[in-house]
Amino acid sequence: MSTIHLVPEGLRKLYHVKEWRNAAGVLSTACPEEWAEMLDILGSFRLFRSHVQAAGKNRSPISKGIDSRFYALGWEEKKFSTSISIDGVIRESPTHKVDCFKGRVALELEWNNKDPFFDRDLNNFRLLFDLGAIDVGVIVTRASELQGIFNSLGKGKSYGNSTTHHEKLWPRLDGGGGGGCPVLTFAITPELYVDDGPPTEQTLQEMGVISPDEDAEA
Repeated sequence: MSTIHLVPEGLRKLYHVKEWRNAAGVLSTACPEEWAEMLDILGSFRLFRSHVQAAGKNRSPISKGIDSRFYALGWEEKKFSTSISIDGVIRESPTHKVDCFKGRVALELEWNNKDPFFDRDLNNFRLLFDLGAIDVGVIVTRASELQGIFNSLGKGKSYGNSTTHHEKLWPRLDGGGGGGCPVLTFAITPELYVDDGPPTEQTLQEMGVISPDEDAEA
């Protein structure tokens, strides 16, 4: 039986939500603090036009904005040191860093990476779950329907079909990419989009796209 109904209806209207192995049930019962924080952050998030049009130097302003909300509540970027012992022989079993980790919840934000990053994330969740390091994995990505908005803003080429959006993630999830690890996914839909106008110089400075002594280009 699916536990997707445990995700508040209001949030399901803003995101495409999909789970694997009753992840919502695991989160709400075994990780209630992390669950509540996640719902609050995702519920208050909005996708602003100015952020879409402001190209970040490294991670996008959208990714950094979401991450910072989690970090402010004690989540952290986490690199696990893992190994497997076979007949007394220790073998290193390296994993990738997790964007946001707290308690026993691992959360990855894939706003605009190449779609093989989904394979990396799901495999990482599977390994960490099998080693007893996490109880559940979460992926926040974007819905494919946002492409129309990107095209209208002249940003369509920055968000190709081979990048991370939910239509690239869900087949991997249904195919068992996460193994035995419960996985919950949220895809940002056009319902979250807010047209606040193009980015201003002040906006670019606040997001760290330019420094105060740089001139913002039109």
